Amino acid sequence: MPLISRHTTTSLLVVFALSAAVVSATPPRVVRATPDHTEIMVDPATKEIRIEFDQDMSPGGHSICGGGPAFPKLNGKPTWENPRIMVIPVQLEAGHEYSFSINCPAAQNFRSAAGEPAVVYPITFRTAKPGEKPPVPPTPEENKKAAENLRKAIDEQYSYKELRKVDWARRFTEHQQKLETAASASGFARAAADLLSAANDPHISIRVNGFTLGTYRGKSAQPNFNGRLLSTLITDLQDPNECVLTGTVSDIPYLLISTWGPADAAMLEPAFDFIREHADAPAMIVDVRVNGGGDETLAQQVAGCFVDKPGVYSKNCYRDAKSPSGFGKTFDRTISPNKDRAAFKGRVAVLMGPTNMSSNESFLLMMRVSPRCKLIGERSFGSSGNPKPHELGNGVTVLLPSWKDMLPDGKVLEGKGVEPDIKVAAKPEDFAKSDPVLEAAVKELRNK
Repeated sequence: MPLISRHTTTSLLVVFALSAAVVSATPPRVVRATPDHTEIMVDPATKEIRIEFDQDMSPGGHSICGGGPAFPKLNGKPTWENPRIMVIPVQLEAGHEYSFSINCPAAQNFRSAAGEPAVVYPITFRTAKPGEKPPVPPTPEENKKAAENLRKAIDEQYSYKELRKVDWARRFTEHQQKLETAASASGFARAAADLLSAANDPHISIRVNGFTLGTYRGKSAQPNFNGRLLSTLITDLQDPNECVLTGTVSDIPYLLISTWGPADAAMLEPAFDFIREHADAPAMIVDVRVNGGGDETLAQQVAGCFVDKPGVYSKNCYRDAKSPSGFGKTFDRTISPNKDRAAFKGRVAVLMGPTNMSSNESFLLMMRVSPRCKLIGERSFGSSGNPKPHELGNGVTVLLPSWKDMLPDGKVLEGKGVEPDIKVAAKPEDFAKSDPVLEAAVKELRNK
């Protein structure tokens, strides 16, 4: 189960990795930080980090989230220089990577004067090593060419260009000066991320200096899950690693898988062990409500333990600018029994929710191939892009969705998501002391 250690100036919080809370239409945003996200060769003698917002802020609180050796050592109390700029005194080391965020899902105390929480703003940077030479900054000509390459990639390679209905000509005109005059690859990347944010696409990102910038700035879904309750709801609770958690609820085996991350192949072994140990059980609960995706082939391996025969779970077609339709052939994606692992033949309840996206939405569709499976919870987020990298030529790479992912009936998944078989509509406050989704799963499995 993935845990994130979040340090604030008042306490250390250990919480489940959850999506950002829903915010209002006009929340405050960080417009500039010094040092800023993705910067390298930062002078280790830097004594302060400056955070500038786009509107006046409340002086009553702040949340500087992070933890561990990557969190900057504070050298005094953060103070407001004026209503929009906070100064954080720090003591940095040479050749060190630092990471924190302004606000986080567990702490939202950076607020506007009107009380609106600020949009979460991650900041990761590296200080220079002794004697390290700074990279040669891109020239205006190189930046101009990179901007042209970015526009070409959007026009020819972005699979959801028409779906997003963005006036890209206008966006590029508005951001042209910032792009061309960027003094570093990091500066260009941040300007490009701002430009691309109009798509509100979680699968568009930018790489620079070994860092990744997300571009999605839309409203994120509220998770239908409270990890703090698990110890009270699940008996025989075991967490063999950060990916898998197992236990029993009302004598029903319970398996939680938090990610299909490509680095987690070996970490799924406890899940396969659990399935094998309970292969003869009449029912099982598989909880993926906190799973945001990853490697679809890993999801196939697990889903293959629950299906009895091959079946089409999804369709897709790739962007092809040379095709009259703009897309290539539509392919079926199928799930088959995993003959290398133990099979589970009982009934299955898969717990799902609005923070599920990408390869985990594919997992939901794989599991639906089995007539013994019911999806329980709320509609998934609806985002799957299979992003591919496009080098821009100035040290910056943009990753753009390359396909249209579809439901088995051919309807596009993007923006629609996967509907549950049994919908459990619950408010965030309903999860304070109970888990309505888990209760619905137990009821469904007990009734039959």
